[in-house]
Amino acid sequence: MTQLTRILAVLDADRQQQKALERALQLARISHAHVTFMVSIYDFSYEMTTMLAADERNSMRDSLINDRRIWIEDVLEGHNMRDIQYDIVVRWHNRPFESIIETAISGEYDLIIKATHEREGLAALLFTPTDWHLLRKAPCYVLLVKESHWPEHGQILAGIHTTGEHEHHRSLNHRVTEAAFLLARYMNTTPHLVNAFPGAPVTIAAEIPEFDTTNYRGSIAESHQQALQEHAQHYQIPSSQLHVLEGLPEQVIPRLAEDLNAGMVVLGTIGRTGFSAALLGNTAEHVLDAINCDVLAVKPEGFVSPIKV
Repeated sequence: MTQLTRILAVLDADRQQQKALERALQLARISHAHVTFMVSIYDFSYEMTTMLAADERNSMRDSLINDRRIWIEDVLEGHNMRDIQYDIVVRWHNRPFESIIETAISGEYDLIIKATHEREGLAALLFTPTDWHLLRKAPCYVLLVKESHWPEHGQILAGIHTTGEHEHHRSLNHRVTEAAFLLARYMNTTPHLVNAFPGAPVTIAAEIPEFDTTNYRGSIAESHQQALQEHAQHYQIPSSQLHVLEGLPEQVIPRLAEDLNAGMVVLGTIGRTGFSAALLGNTAEHVLDAINCDVLAVKPEGFVSPIKV
């Protein structure tokens, strides 16, 4: 994708500050994209109204939907909407993530924007079940927003997996890099690429005393550096914006993001679901737990959401 044309901004009915709305307006003004401001609602007391006639139940539901639409309109009145093309959608659904993904698919949106929150007393983000479902199942870009304002001199950091042997790994690397460039252009900032490589297992030195861990690390680092440079050549990214660091991605990426004062980290997510996700998790999801800035999740080419419209 070379530009944003349609943005789906998910508003937070339980918060006064609408971080997703603010980021959506910021991007829409730069990209001239159309924005849909969405809320998914459901009142479980509705389940207790089965004794009412069908038209009475429908009237109750429609009243709640209309109240939420009025609330969105009131929220928008507090923002500068000049030159913004937008509409409002209120969906009645008992599973918010399904409602969001169904809307994104049917409306052919390029990007979903949703706010995240901080854990009490901690700097790390708190990702809700809805966030995780969107990261795993949404077919388009998903931007989880932390700060309402872009940090001064904020950079964009893209995590690249250079050791993938399959074409879908290389394809995802390109999609991640292209997304980083697109957002960097909109935000008038610089994209950086990072690749993490594993160090020598501690047990090797203990079991094989003659094993040269220094040469091993140097050889692995050189291999990853070469692979990242080859990838970066397609985008004419200078070496000053390439980072090859020893360690696990969930350690390396958050630390580098903080050093660069990154406003956003771009990660590829493979969309693992079900038991394998609970047991193994995605590398991206381990990284997400430790990141303290906006996160843009990118799916592989041809990813099909398990959510059906």
